[in-house]
Amino acid sequence: MKLNICIAGATGWVGKPLCLAVTATDDLTLVGAVSPTQEGRKLKDVIGELKLDLMISGSVAEALDTPTDILVDYTNAAAVKGNVMTAVRKGVHVVIGSSGLTEEDFAEINQAALEHQVGVIAAGNFALTAVLLQRFACEAAKYLSQWEIIDYASDTKQDAPSGTTRELAFRLSEIRRPEVTHPISETIGERESRGTTLNGSQIHSIRLPGYVIGVEAIFGARDERLTIRHDAGSGAEPYIQGTLLAIREVRNHVGLIRGLDKIMK
Repeated sequence: MKLNICIAGATGWVGKPLCLAVTATDDLTLVGAVSPTQEGRKLKDVIGELKLDLMISGSVAEALDTPTDILVDYTNAAAVKGNVMTAVRKGVHVVIGSSGLTEEDFAEINQAALEHQVGVIAAGNFALTAVLLQRFACEAAKYLSQWEIIDYASDTKQDAPSGTTRELAFRLSEIRRPEVTHPISETIGERESRGTTLNGSQIHSIRLPGYVIGVEAIFGARDERLTIRHDAGSGAEPYIQGTLLAIREVRNHVGLIRGLDKIMK
């Protein structure tokens, strides 16, 4: 039996190729597309390669009036939490590809998912190289006690740090908290120059033209240094296969799962 899929952010950078990818499968059916700026238009008129005669909805609540198994959210920091909670409360499983959720948001989403017996997968970044960066950084944290993270994104990205970086900081905190030689609170000069502390890690967010998404984990020890870095290109292709994997897997879980590697076989 095919799974019914709704994509929020269907006309966006990742949303468009994801719509095409879903319709090209044998086990998934695209039954909903959400884009407030394109509401009322047919999806095939916005995505030229798509032949599906599907009307674009202006909200997730409206789109989920059509029976749906899984919502995929590729929207933005302002919309993602509301979209996810709307779906969960309707008993719809969710795959989160948007950034901007805080630790408090994740805790609330997990609680709601448990109450409604649905699965939620949030990866921060569905690209394989980003998943490997997290895995390698967590391995390094077992042996190196000090690190900081640099978060790169385009000048148009409104939220900081990125979802990729937030997820990395969370995963590292599961290993240990980094040691700090000189306390941040005792910084001489502008304390803000030391970045923000998230789950124990110092994070520095750069927002400049020329970047898409990048994250750099820098580990330091006496007389040596290890740098692990992920950089995304301008295309959305790296995210598609990881998202499809999460779509096919999410119904096998109840509650929130953070990290694509948690479901990779």
